[in-house]
This record gives sequence, C-alpha cells and structure tokens, in this order.
Amino acid sequence: MAETLFGHCNIDGFFLEYDSDRAGGFSPLRFIKNQKVVLGLVTSKFPELEKEEDLLARIEEASLYVPKDQLALSPQCGFASTEEGNNLTEEEQFAKLALIKRVAEKAWGPYEE
Repeated sequence: MAETLFGHCNIDGFFLEYDSDRAGGFSPLRFIKNQKVVLGLVTSKFPELEKEEDLLARIEEASLYVPKDQLALSPQCGFASTEEGNNLTEEEQFAKLALIKRVAEKAWGPYEE
C-alpha cells in the first residue's frame, strides 16, 4: 500500500501521525518522491512533553528514507481532535508548540523568511 500511496499519489505532501507505536516505522517513507512529509511526532492526546533528544532521533531516523529538507515536524493532530477535545490546558498546548519550535530549530536551523 505504501508504494501505491506514496509513490503514485500526485500531491504536494503528507501529514503522518507517528506519535505511538501503532503508527509503525518509517521504512514505508522510502517510496516518497518529491513530496513534503510532515511528521506528527508530538502527541496532542497527553500533556507530558516528549523529550527533545527523542524527537531529534526520530527525525534523523526518518531522514534515512526521505531527505531532511523534505521533512517537517508537527503535532500528530489538532488539539481538539475529538468531539469533546483533548484534555490539555491552553498552557500545555502552547508548551507542545514551543517544544516543536525548539526541536525544529535544532533539526533544520532557525526559520528564515
């Protein structure tokens, strides 16, 4: 399925959830062509922050299959991804976003317009 989806889909990018073991590994990404791959490595389901070094390691692992300049980092889904929303405070949500920014700057360098 990955070869068909990633290798033959004429779109600009994929937003993929990788915040749990259920998501599997990155090897299906080997079929990506020129698309962007947004790695949803940061869960929006729980308030605990992921470790920066773990996220950086996962980005490096994904870059074995897709060039790093085609990768990006995001939460795995929106913070209100269920009807009742996820049980995170606004402060916890902003902490997750700040974590993503810090990790992205370490992985790809500061954002330049």
